[in-house]
This record gives sequence, C-alpha cells and structure tokens, in this order.
Amino acid sequence: QVQLVESGGGLVQAEDSLRLSCAASGRTFSSYVMGWFRQAPGKEREFVATISWSGARTLYADSVQGRFTISRDNAKNTVYLQMNSLKIEDTAVYYCAASPGNFAAMKRSEYAYWGQGTQVTVSS
Repeated sequence: QVQLVESGGGLVQAEDSLRLSCAASGRTFSSYVMGWFRQAPGKEREFVATISWSGARTLYADSVQGRFTISRDNAKNTVYLQMNSLKIEDTAVYYCAASPGNFAAMKRSEYAYWGQGTQVTVSS
C-alpha cells in the first residue's frame, strides 16, 4: 500500500512558476514508477509526466514538454513537479500517482495508487 499526499498548488499568474510535491508513505517508494496527471473542469484526467524508479528516465505530455520537470527524491519518499511558464490552460487539479509497473506508464489504468489532488489555477 502506498498513500500519496500532494501539496504546493495555488493561484498564480500566467508565466509564473509553481512546484508541486507529493509525499508517499511506505518503505517501497523507490520501487514505483511515479506520475502526475491533471484534470480540468469538464475534461478527462490526462497524463502530464512520469519518472522511472531511479529518476533517470522521464516522459512528458507534449503540452508540457520543455516547461514542466518531474523529479523524485527516494530518500524523502517524494516526487516533484516543477512547472514553469504556466499557461491559463494548465489550470486543473493535479494528481500524483504510483505505478507498480514498468516505466513509461501513461495510462490511468496503469497506476494503482492516487493522491487526493491539489488545485492549480493560472490567471491572466
């Protein structure tokens, strides 16, 4: 079992930066592929980024490539999402998720554990 708690969301202006954190419980954090998803009002939850067990490999959605950076600190059981050059269309609830599968998990069904989400609102 893994419990995930996101933090760091808030209200920012376009072009600002924000860093989300996701703290995980359990001693096996390093064995999970971690991911970030987001869900805007009236839309499906979509993949944002994922990171391998060691943190050596990352994968991003095209919409955030070059602006967002996912990272992890296995000693702290925490995964991060650094978001730069934020756009209004980045407004969403952001969810952290853990997958027991292989790297490059981009589908919701590949993730077994989810956090409660943190709201990010980008204004003009």
